[in-house]
Amino acid sequence: MKLNKRSQGIDISGMYPVFFTIIFVIVLLQYSFSALEAIFYDLRIKYDFGINLRKDIVTIVMDEESDEFLGEKYPYTYASHQRMISKLIKDEPAIINYFGALQEPENESERDYLLKFKSNLLEFAHTGGNFRFGTDMDTWGEQRPPFELQELGFSLALINIDNSTFAKDDISRRAILSISGESTLHLWTANKFRAKNDLEPLDSKSLFGSYYLREADANFVLYRFYGNPTVDSNDILRIPFHRVLTGNFPAGFFKDKIVLVGPSYISNSSDYILSPYSREEYKTPRLALHATIIESLLQDKTIFQVPRVITSFLCVMIALVLSITISRVNPTKGLIITICTILGILIIGFLIFSILGLWIYLSHLVLTVFVVYNIWVPFRAIAEYQTRYAIQEETKLLKQVENLKQNFISLMSHDLKTPVAKIAGMADVLRQKASDIDLKNGLTSIIDSTKELNRFITSILDLTKIESSNLSIVKTSKDVNKLIQQTVENLTFEAQNKNIKISLNLAPLYPIELDSTLMARVFSNLIENALKYSPEDSRVTITTWDDAQWVYIKIEDNGVGIPENDLKHIFDKFYRVKNDSIHKIKGTGLGLYLVKYFVELHGGTIHVTSSINKGTSFEIKLKNA
Repeated sequence: MKLNKRSQGIDISGMYPVFFTIIFVIVLLQYSFSALEAIFYDLRIKYDFGINLRKDIVTIVMDEESDEFLGEKYPYTYASHQRMISKLIKDEPAIINYFGALQEPENESERDYLLKFKSNLLEFAHTGGNFRFGTDMDTWGEQRPPFELQELGFSLALINIDNSTFAKDDISRRAILSISGESTLHLWTANKFRAKNDLEPLDSKSLFGSYYLREADANFVLYRFYGNPTVDSNDILRIPFHRVLTGNFPAGFFKDKIVLVGPSYISNSSDYILSPYSREEYKTPRLALHATIIESLLQDKTIFQVPRVITSFLCVMIALVLSITISRVNPTKGLIITICTILGILIIGFLIFSILGLWIYLSHLVLTVFVVYNIWVPFRAIAEYQTRYAIQEETKLLKQVENLKQNFISLMSHDLKTPVAKIAGMADVLRQKASDIDLKNGLTSIIDSTKELNRFITSILDLTKIESSNLSIVKTSKDVNKLIQQTVENLTFEAQNKNIKISLNLAPLYPIELDSTLMARVFSNLIENALKYSPEDSRVTITTWDDAQWVYIKIEDNGVGIPENDLKHIFDKFYRVKNDSIHKIKGTGLGLYLVKYFVELHGGTIHVTSSINKGTSFEIKLKNA
C-alpha cells in the first residue's frame, strides 16, 4: 500500500515530450532520407573550397564542330588521329589518355596510319611520356582497343553513377579505384602524374574514404569536384580535336599536362551524365568527369563518410540538449534557437566537409531538430495556455477582491465622515461654552484629532478613486502664486506654533491651466510636511519661476532630512521614513503618493533632494500653458 501511494505521488506528465522525442528520433533513424541527403551532399560539393582549381588537365573533344571541319564521322580515320597525336606530342604533354571506341582499320592505308599512330605513341613513351587507353564495359565485356594498339596499354575507365545505391538518382559521386585488384585508368593516371612530381603513389585500399564492395569486387571512393564540369563552364580546359590536328593552339598549351582525348557529342546523350552541378539536365560531359576524378586523386582530395552510428549519437545528443533548452524558454526564443541550430548544423557540416573531407549525414540531424521542435511546441503551447488560463482566473479573482476592497473602503470612508463631522461639531460647541481651561484644551485636542482623521479619510477616498480610475480633473486658468499664498495663509497658525518663518520668493507668472483643488492639496501637503519636519525657529522657503515650457515651484526646509535609501521610496503608497527623530510625527504614508499622482496628472514632474540634518527640497514642474 505504501508503494502504491508513493507511485501515485510521482508526476511523470512533464516527461511525456521527452518520451515522444526519443521514440520519434529512433523511428527517424530507421530511414535513410537519401533524396534529402543527396541535396545537402551536392550543395557541399558545389561550394567545396577544400580542393584547388588547377589546370593540370586538358580535354581534347571530338564533337560536331570537328566532324564538320574534318568532313568525317566519329571515331575518325587513323590518318586524322595520327596527325593530331603527332602535333600533340610535339608540345610535350606528361600523360595522354585516349577514350572512345577506335575501330579496326578498314584497309591497308588505314592500317599504315594505325601503325604510324602506334609508332608515335611508343616514341612518346620512350621519351618519358605516358599513354593509356581508357576502356568501357558493355554486355559483351570490356571494349578493348584494336589488337595492334593493345601493346600501348589500356585500363578500365568506368563512370560510376548512383542508380542502385544512396539517392538512386543516376548522379555520379563515386569513383572506381580498382576492379579485381587492377587499378582503373583514373588511379593509374593519377599515380603516374604524382610520380613525375615526386609525390607518393596512392593505394586503392588505403586511400582516404575508400571502401571495398564485394559484390562488384571493386574499391570505390567519393571524389571531389575541383571546378564546374558542365559545358557552360570554363573551369576545365577544353579544346576541339580539329584545332589540335591543325596545330591551332598556343605553344606550351599541353606541356607537362594530362591530356584526355575523347568524344563529347551534344547529339549523343551517352556522352553526358548527371552530376551535382547538373542534377536534372545532362550537361556534364563524361570526359569532364574523367578529368574531375583524376584531379581529385592528384590532389589526394577524397571524401570519408562518417559512420551512421556517430550520426545517430549526434542526433540523440542534439535531441536531448534542444529539448531541455526549448522546454525552458518561451516559444519565440525556442523558434529562434531552432533556426540557429539548423543553420549551425548546416554551416558546421559544410566546414567539416570542405576542410576535413568528412561527410556527416546532415538530413538526420536537421530532421531531428524539426522533430524536437514540433513535439515540444505543442506541449509548450498547452503549458502556456494552462498558465495563461490560471493567470486569467487569478486576475479575475484579484479584480473581484480589489472591487470588494474599494467598495468597502469607500463605504467605510463615507460612513466615517458623518460621525467625525458630528464629533468635531459637538466638541467645538462644548469648547465655546466651557470655562475650565483643561476642558477647553481637551476639546481642542479632540477637534485637532478629528481634522487629522478627516484628512486621512479624504486621502483614502482619493486613493480609492485613483485605483478605480474615477478621479476626474477640472482645469481652470489659475495663478500659481495666488494658490501658494492662499495655502500659506491657511497654515499660518502651524508656522507660528513652531516660530517658523515662511519666505516667499514668487516671480511674476502667467496663469496656467490646472485643477486648483488638487494643486492646493499638493502645495498644502508639501508645505505642511516642511513645517512638521523642521525644527523650531527655522525657515521654509518657497520659490517660483518659469521659462517658455515650464513653471517651477520649489519648497525648501531646514529639517531633519531624508536618508538616501528612503528617497527612492517616499512616493510609494503607505511608505513612511523610519527615523527615531520623526516617529512621533503623525502621517498616513499617502500624502506624497497623492502629491506625485496629482502632479503627473497635470503632465508635470516632481523631484526631491535631501541632506541629513540640513533639509529637504521638493521641486515641481508644471506645463506653462
